[in-house]
Amino acid sequence: MAESIVRVKVDLSMNLRDEFGDIDIYLFDQILKGRFASSMTILDAGCGSGRNLIYFLRNQYRVFAVDRERQAIEQIQRLASKLAPHLPEANFKVADIKNLPFPDNHFNAVLSSAILHFAKDELEFNQMVDEMWRVLKPEGRFFARLASSIGIEHLIKEVAKRRYLLPDGTERFLVDEEMLESLTSRLGGIWLEPIKTTNVQNLRCMTTWVLKKI
Repeated sequence: MAESIVRVKVDLSMNLRDEFGDIDIYLFDQILKGRFASSMTILDAGCGSGRNLIYFLRNQYRVFAVDRERQAIEQIQRLASKLAPHLPEANFKVADIKNLPFPDNHFNAVLSSAILHFAKDELEFNQMVDEMWRVLKPEGRFFARLASSIGIEHLIKEVAKRRYLLPDGTERFLVDEEMLESLTSRLGGIWLEPIKTTNVQNLRCMTTWVLKKI
């Protein structure tokens, strides 16, 4: 009996990994909450290896992705050719988030996972946010996970405006709750989730920022 239970658990785990890959757990939460319909056009801005796109590719979403690294785009093109061969390679482009090669109001959802904290300063951060917001359709969903100072304010050292040395030894552009609230107000967005922050053993904190465009 115990062996059967273990086998079921292993099979379930493997099925989940096949379906979702190594998806950001907070993006997985948004999928479970029904934030995304299969009719949606989705942009992953800074896609990396494409770990957050496996579910969307498998389930007939119209997926687009950009990254500054050609190797990352070649990798996501190979992944898409297996999981969603109907999608054109041109959906996946080498591009800078500060200058997205798409028209205004083009996507139903824009994803930004662990990207915005690489901004060199507040100007670049705002340029990236504004570009992602520009290409998002009214009623569209914006999902971002980014490093923040929330909860570790006493453990970080500012080295330039809004750039901090973290206890894990990395240097990041960090937001706080006040900045996210101010940005949301400036964009005219509606909160779909309260700010949620994960503290990783006081080494760094990652915050989830989820909005709807009106």
